[in-house]
Amino acid sequence: MTTRGVEWLSAAADDPVGCRAAWADDPRAPYALAAGRFFDVVTVEQRVGMETFDQLLHRGLPFGPVVLDHKARRLGFFLGSRSEQTFTHHLGQEAGTPPPYRYLGQGSVVVVPGPMPMTGDRYQWLRAPTRRPVANPLRPVALATMLIASAELLARVDRYSKRYPSAAAYVLPEIARATTDAG
Repeated sequence: MTTRGVEWLSAAADDPVGCRAAWADDPRAPYALAAGRFFDVVTVEQRVGMETFDQLLHRGLPFGPVVLDHKARRLGFFLGSRSEQTFTHHLGQEAGTPPPYRYLGQGSVVVVPGPMPMTGDRYQWLRAPTRRPVANPLRPVALATMLIASAELLARVDRYSKRYPSAAAYVLPEIARATTDAG
C-alpha cells in the first residue's frame, strides 16, 4: 500500500492521526474504520467473492480495494460512499439470484488490514488502495453484475459436481453409449 493509500484510509477513522500512528508502530495491525464517509463496502462469502474478484480483474472492469477476512471467510469490495441504491438497482436488473451479501454504509464499521499485512494474518488486502479512488459510477454496476454471474457459475459447477462426482462417472456413460452405438 502506498502512503497516499494510507492517508485515504486513515482519513475514514474517527482519529486519523491515531490510526496513522498505530500503523507506524505496527504496519500489520488491523484497524476499524467507519464506512459511509469515504467508502461503502459490500461483503460476500469468500468463494463467491474470489470468483467475483477474479472475473473483475481478468475482464478489466472497474473496481476498488478488496479486503479478505480469513477467519470470517468473507471478501469486502470497496465502493464509493452512497453507492447502495445504484448497486441494489443493478443487482435487481440481472437475471440471476444475487448471493447473500452485506452492504456496509453510513453507521457501519469495517475492519481493514494494516498497510503491510503478512501471509497468515487474519485480514489481508487482495487489492490495496494506492490512493483515493477516483469516483467511477460503473464500479457498483460491475460489482453487481459480476456477483450475480459468479454466483450462477459456482451454482452450475456445484450441480455438475453432484451429477459427475468423478471423471469415471462422466466417462463411463459415454463409453457405454459408444459401445452400444457401435454394436
